[in-house]
Amino acid sequence: MHGRPRKAPKPEDEAASAAKAAKLRSLQSQFFSFHHSKIYTKEAVELSAKLLEINPESYTAWNYRKLAVEHHLSQPESNPDSVKSILDDELRVVESALRQNFKSYGAWHHRKWILSKGHSSIDHELRLLDKFQKADSRNFHAWNYRRFVAELMNRSEQDELKYTEDMIYRNFSNYSAWHNRSVLLSNLLEKNAEGFLSKEKVLPEEYEFIHQAIFTDPDDQSGWFYHLWLLDQTVKDDSPLLVSSWPAHGSDLFLLGDRCHNGSAFSPFTTLHSDSGSFPVLLYFNQSVEGVSSSTVTVESGFNKNEDLVWKPLSASNSQTAQVWVAHLKFPTSEFHSSVEVSVGHSKGIISSKGFQYSYPSTFSFKVCVQPVNRDSSQASAAENISWREEDFKVHGRQSQESIPIVSFDQLSIRNDHEPTASSWRAEAIAKEIECFRELLSLMDCKIGKLTLARLLMAYDVMALPCANKLVHSEEVLELYNDLMKLDPSHYQYYKDEHSLVLLQQVTSSRESLLKHCFQYKDSVSSSICNPICLRLNNLSLSQMGAFEKLLWVQMLDLSQNELQSIEGLEAMQLLSCLSLRNNKLRSFTALEPLRKLKSLRVLDISYNEIGDHSIDTTRYLCSSPLSHSVGSEWNKDETVISDVALINYWEAFFIFKELSLKQLDIVGNAIADEKFKSILVKVLPTLKWLDGELLD
Repeated sequence: MHGRPRKAPKPEDEAASAAKAAKLRSLQSQFFSFHHSKIYTKEAVELSAKLLEINPESYTAWNYRKLAVEHHLSQPESNPDSVKSILDDELRVVESALRQNFKSYGAWHHRKWILSKGHSSIDHELRLLDKFQKADSRNFHAWNYRRFVAELMNRSEQDELKYTEDMIYRNFSNYSAWHNRSVLLSNLLEKNAEGFLSKEKVLPEEYEFIHQAIFTDPDDQSGWFYHLWLLDQTVKDDSPLLVSSWPAHGSDLFLLGDRCHNGSAFSPFTTLHSDSGSFPVLLYFNQSVEGVSSSTVTVESGFNKNEDLVWKPLSASNSQTAQVWVAHLKFPTSEFHSSVEVSVGHSKGIISSKGFQYSYPSTFSFKVCVQPVNRDSSQASAAENISWREEDFKVHGRQSQESIPIVSFDQLSIRNDHEPTASSWRAEAIAKEIECFRELLSLMDCKIGKLTLARLLMAYDVMALPCANKLVHSEEVLELYNDLMKLDPSHYQYYKDEHSLVLLQQVTSSRESLLKHCFQYKDSVSSSICNPICLRLNNLSLSQMGAFEKLLWVQMLDLSQNELQSIEGLEAMQLLSCLSLRNNKLRSFTALEPLRKLKSLRVLDISYNEIGDHSIDTTRYLCSSPLSHSVGSEWNKDETVISDVALINYWEAFFIFKELSLKQLDIVGNAIADEKFKSILVKVLPTLKWLDGELLD
């Protein structure tokens, strides 16, 4: 085990093992005969006990004993004394099995089942648990059973909390005790129990408690996990919050029927070209929620009825719970001006995935200007082939005047019922922790200490300086993750992903920093300022995407020359029409699943990735194979001109592309991109005009 070479068994050990196996086979043969014949005599039940004494993991034997108990309890001659005798026998069998293996799932589960009958005394249970927890104080089976027994005994959670404290003082490395403490504290805080009325009083005391464990043995993980839980409790609000929206609060949205030209003065940041007659309204929450509907979200406008709006979750898993929700507002085809006000949560019904109500009603408003603009048909085809070459972009020329619609929670019009001191005590607690861990790192080079400090610094910036739109400590955090990638190469990818997320938070922290990455695409059709603005996040060595709440306005995005293996979360960017993922590390079409939600996507470059170099991605199944007749076979073969063989070979690609209306696709440089596959793509994407830079017939 754990890299140690196995020792050759001694002859006498082999003989004993063979004898034990022979006995076990004989017992199993007799047992299964009784079980199949539904024989529950005293001899048959005793035989199952012998089998469980040898092999406590025999689930069938435990189930047989349940059937036997139910059979005997249902007999007419049964009385309270006989019932107690039957159940006490079962408890003795369980105890005997646990002596053989006190981590037996079946034994602990059977003991719970017996006690839940309500005929047995539970006074003995805590004494039994003490024996097992002295043998192994971290046995999570025993801790789980202890929670069950404590509930049966109506033992107070305060008493159990004191017990965890005693067990932790015996051994700071008791992960199960730390975990049980987090469960108990969560319950006490949720119930507002006496002495646990607010996190402001409880959590600082817990920080002091955990410091004793961390500073005593910085290499032990148990305390660090509990500290991470405390940090999560300090930073996060239980109730969900609306953190971002599109259109942004106070913005002016210009809706154009086609590409504008001839010197139009519309801002490229707030102009949307829509040929569908509608535009999306996006709500971005800080956690997944359900219940977003026309009854919980009210949209008042001069061109749409609130009750006609359908709110849909933007979830890759098609769940009814999501962080991002979208509704499409239809607008008139003639010139039109109107104000729109969106009120969120003034009626109850929005609930987080953890069961907390949305309790901070918020409102945001924006103006809509509809301007039908016709394009010269002679110029129509010239602009359709988007090139991602460096020379096709120029620095946006109005950096000082432009207002990129970045919105965060503090900019929304909110009736905030937070207690006045809520944010101050949280920031103070984080500041104390930062000081504490700086001191620890000054004494020793501790990997998990650096990771914790990085998390604390980011939490402090977000919590203490939300209105400043700055990340004061971002450079220090990036340097910490760079150090961790060198110090701990076995967890390199995790640190790399965290580094990418911090870098994106830094880029999107202010309009000034974001404008440095905004470039104007040089469209040959027009020299107007309404040419598309491309957010270029290329060559940043990104391995993960984030900060989507600040990127809802983006219509053209360049993520080329990075290290992305996933684009999870990109489904939130509903305005996206042009996307380059060229030269990344995408391994399969399953990594492109978020694209299915981007109905406005027209241009996609996934060239020079690793699609086809690896076997099918089994880490995350999108749907069943066409070879299966179960859920996931969503396509109708009669509606396609693709052969069954091609469908079986390219089902992942078909699943991703079948609902998209791409006009331009680049896929060259992937192992899968042979001529046969390209011919399939042309059939799957009837709207496609450009493939790998070539105009299709």
